[in-house]
Amino acid sequence: MEKILLAHGGGGQKTSELIQKKIHKYFNDPILSRMDDSAVLDKWVFTTDSFVVNPLFFPGGDIGELAVSGTVNDISVMGARPLYMSVGFIIEEGFDADVLEKILDSMKKAADKSGVRIVTGDTKVVERGKCDNIYINTSGIGEIVFSPPPSVEQIKPGDVVLINGPIGLHQIAVLTARDEFGLKTEVYSDVAPLWPLIKQFQGLDIKFMRDPTRGGIAQVLSEITINRDFGIQIHEEALPVTPEVAGVCEILGFDVLHLANEGKVIIIAAEKDAQKLLEIMDTHPLGKGARIIGKVTEKNQGLVFLKTTAQSERIIMPPTGELVPRIC
Repeated sequence: MEKILLAHGGGGQKTSELIQKKIHKYFNDPILSRMDDSAVLDKWVFTTDSFVVNPLFFPGGDIGELAVSGTVNDISVMGARPLYMSVGFIIEEGFDADVLEKILDSMKKAADKSGVRIVTGDTKVVERGKCDNIYINTSGIGEIVFSPPPSVEQIKPGDVVLINGPIGLHQIAVLTARDEFGLKTEVYSDVAPLWPLIKQFQGLDIKFMRDPTRGGIAQVLSEITINRDFGIQIHEEALPVTPEVAGVCEILGFDVLHLANEGKVIIIAAEKDAQKLLEIMDTHPLGKGARIIGKVTEKNQGLVFLKTTAQSERIIMPPTGELVPRIC
């Protein structure tokens, strides 16, 4: 009998298989089948997410900030202004009420930064041992303000691929906070609501945006190119990677392109607007270290490939199985 594995929740190839082979058999609405970060409903977008991170507090953030930011970002990358959120809590019996207040305070601050209003919610308490301290589910509604809204259908060869700063920070911050590998780093999660940055891109020729969370950059770019008449080439030397993240990847054998991020956005834009985007990001705290990391190409259709510092090329595949330890 087939079993659900941890890898099915890792955001990589196994997750895609579970959705395509099982869930879509029963939930096959054409809007859902687009597999966007949010459902596009006329001029509105609607999204939902769940958060089970361990530990609850990590360098640079906590589960509360993560829950609000993740939902705000899924709305924002669709070219929509976040308006309303729901929040549902599943809390384990015996959970410290003071810790809950710290999480709630983080959620309020993240909501205030992005202008989203938390307008409805639900709370359940389960018996001790029935959940891991606290789980949070969120849903969000936003209004599309980009015209046209970003969509993979708009991508064409010659477009450029950008990212707003160093990658892999969230995954490494959470992993080292667990002290599972005996590594001490000064890496802080990049978790942040991105709407204050993304809203400044209005008026530019933005083709597509996506936040590279579970599965990282490799998963996002692979999803973009699959069955498309274009490829994407990424330049290794252009990837913004801090020495600390690079060092952990080297020690533990991780591919930085597979690592989760929580305050990063991949942008595919017309080449004519690439420099303007870099200028906007350079003046914003959430855009420091922004780079052009690649280009959409006519060759290698349906594939993502990396041009290495040695000038060779290799195909970038989405994560399969548990290539990096789960962080949520």
